[in-house]
Amino acid sequence: MSYVKTSLMLFCFLGGVSITRYALSAELSSDALKALAVKHCSQCHTLGQGEGPGNGPNLFGIIGKKAGSAQGFTYSPGFLAVMSGKTWDPELFDRWLTDTQALAPGTGMVYFQDDRKIRKQLIKFFQLLR
Repeated sequence: MSYVKTSLMLFCFLGGVSITRYALSAELSSDALKALAVKHCSQCHTLGQGEGPGNGPNLFGIIGKKAGSAQGFTYSPGFLAVMSGKTWDPELFDRWLTDTQALAPGTGMVYFQDDRKIRKQLIKFFQLLR
């Protein structure tokens, strides 16, 4: 077997072990939490302090922030009708990630996370992102 092929097999094996360990871990490191948030959120949202919005609002410091208050982002009327006056806390964020359309029908966000553990880890990351 060639060196390249052996190296690739070893890399895939170690990567698989790492992913399995990551998936089974109850407590993830802040780097692992960030990687999870990037994987699940960064296609539409920016995460860095002071960054403008993407297809969705910037999520830096979202926990504790008034819903619908991200600068530079235009929220849908459905979102504003339901979320006006609310503040993002872990419970509200969990409900949001579970089913955005059930919480705010007509909102533009279509992400749903059925896995409670992943939602909990995402919420933990956003609690730390300040």
